[in-house]
Formats: sequence, C-alpha cells, structure tokens
Amino acid sequence: MLKLGELVLKGLNRGRFEERLIRDLKRRLTPFGAFHVASRQSVVTVTPEDGSDTDGAYGACARVFGVMALTRAAAVPKDMNAILPAAIEYLRPTLSRARSFKVEARRADKSFPLSSPDVARQTGGALHEAYPHLTVDVHGPEVLVTVEIRDTEAYIHGNPRSGAGGLPSGSGGRALLLLSGGIDSPVAGHMMAKRGLEIIPVHFYSYPYTSPEALDKVKKLAGLLGLWTGVSAMRIVPFTAVQEAIRRQCPEDYATLIMRRFMTDIAGRLAGRMKAGALVTGESLGQVASQTMEALAVTEQTAGRPVLRPLIGMDKEEIVVLARKIGTFETSILPYEDCCTVFTPRHPRTKPRLEAVIGAERGLDREGLIAAAIAGAERVNVES
Repeated sequence: MLKLGELVLKGLNRGRFEERLIRDLKRRLTPFGAFHVASRQSVVTVTPEDGSDTDGAYGACARVFGVMALTRAAAVPKDMNAILPAAIEYLRPTLSRARSFKVEARRADKSFPLSSPDVARQTGGALHEAYPHLTVDVHGPEVLVTVEIRDTEAYIHGNPRSGAGGLPSGSGGRALLLLSGGIDSPVAGHMMAKRGLEIIPVHFYSYPYTSPEALDKVKKLAGLLGLWTGVSAMRIVPFTAVQEAIRRQCPEDYATLIMRRFMTDIAGRLAGRMKAGALVTGESLGQVASQTMEALAVTEQTAGRPVLRPLIGMDKEEIVVLARKIGTFETSILPYEDCCTVFTPRHPRTKPRLEAVIGAERGLDREGLIAAAIAGAERVNVES
C-alpha cells in the first residue's frame, strides 16, 4: 500500500499527477515481475502475481517520487471473522519480537457495520490474547497495527516505511542536470526530481585530461541517481577542444568563468532540442570562486533558460548528509578528476563584470566550438 503525498492537494489537476505516478510505478516495477497497480481513495495498491520479486519491488516503490509512505499489507475480506485471524498470523513475525503495540482502524467504507473504534478494540483484544507478552502503549508503541476498511477489501499492516515524497517524475516538466563527478550535482538532481522534474544528466568530458575511469564514475552516479529518478540515459559532451582554446586564447583568471559559460550555453542549446525548460546545477553560494553572486550571474547569462540551483543556500556538510542518504556519496569521492579541475587558474576572478568576461572570450570561435561540441554529444544508456 502506497500513501500519496502532496499530489492529493492538486484539486482538478490531481488525476494528471496520479496518472504520472502510476505510469512511473509500472515502469519501475517491470524488472521485478508482474504487478497490478491501482489507485483508489488516495491510496495506491501494488499487488504481485505469483513469482514476482516483492522485496525488490518494495524497495523500488520506496524510491518513487510522489509516494509519501508505504507498507506491506495483507488484503482480506471485509469481515471481522477474516480480519482477526489474518491480523494474528500476518503480523506474527513482528509482534513476536515486539514489546508494545497499538491498534488503529480506518473505515473508508462507511457502510461497514462496525465503527473504527469498534474495529480497533476487537483487533486489539484478539492480538493481546494471541501475544500476551505485549503491552498496550497508545503514545509510543513499538508496533502500530492498522486495519483499513476500504471499498473492496480490508487491509492489515504494521509500521509504515517513509517513501521518497515529493511529486511524480515529469509532472513538473523536464530539465537538464549538469552532472560532474563531485558530491553536489547528484544531490541537486535528486532534489529537483523530487519536485516533479524529469532529469536528463549531461556531462562534459575532457579526454585525455580526464580519464576513462572518471567517465565511468559519472555513469555510475547517473545510474545511482536513476534509482530515484528513473534516469536511463545521459548525454556526454566532448569538451577538450573548448578547454584547450580557452587556455590558449583567454586570460588565465577568467578561464573557469568562460568554461562554465560554455557549459551553460551548450547545455541550454541541448535543452532546447530536448524540450527541457531549465538547467539544474549543484552550485552553492560562495563554495568556490566561480560560485559568488557575480560569477553566477555571468555564468547563467548564456543559458537561455532558468538555471535551478537547489543547493544554493546549503553548506557542504548539509549536502554530504543528503548525498549519503541517496547513496551517491561513496562514488562521488572516488579520486578521479573531472573537467572542472582541468587548467584551474591560480587566482580566479570572484567578482567579474560581464563586459570584461565577454571581452576576454572575444578571440574564441564561440559558435564553431559550441557547434562541434553539440555535434559530438553522445547519448549513453546508464544502469540503475
């Protein structure tokens, strides 16, 4: 049973959000077998067919955005003669080890002859008789037993598990994520996917200055992100020629800014081709020289669309906590460089003026370099 989050507040648009969620669930469940997915009364039920991997499916559902909480449940006929023995047997592994419990009942089907308190009292009495070692704790029970009387069946379950929350993937549009090999950008992608964006990672690759192992690391990060976002492919953009041209023809102190302006320009043009409405970056205000307010303004001037920066007000420790939570941290800290570390200036500009930066890059064949990079961009499948 999957409990929905804020999408239940979407009013007349709610059906569109639920359709997105159901579609995403079905796609994410495919590797684990055959399942029947249905939405009724603000709850989505996922019912496995014989031979399906329910453990794998349960884990996958916990990472689908739009699901606030989930729990395994026993479905039985809406009859206390069926509910009570099912509760005793289904919850045996949990209640045998517990010390305290509480029973709650929810009666979505108001035609059911017993009230919710009556259902809770009868169930609690049967469970206490079956497990006399348990004590009743109405304030902080170790196990919260819930009986839900719904339209077609009754459901019995124990403590729920937190879901991914947020809004279903794609319900808020599409965005390109500038994915480096660092800690920040996967977290940024996760955060914006949670707000309903379909995320497409794009990575800038500067071989031979960056190694094949560095590229493999980024592909792995995209796959780990895909466990949450459903990402199945990314774009790899060759960036060596751009960086070499910047090194030859631009003042060293502007090199990083000009490089990032090229990245946002290229990503913005790719976004236009893929009907993506925004770019997502892992920038955090003041974290490095290229992330001052002035530098960010100069960089985003080339994007041609909104640049979303969900980490902008977070410090590094806060970002690391999230990276650990979503499972990308250990891969992000593998010691392989990315193109952002290539040709790093000794004294980068922290408060650049746009006119000065444009002047510093005037000698570059901007359109030719961008056209070549886009022409060489490659779509690469990633494994979640």
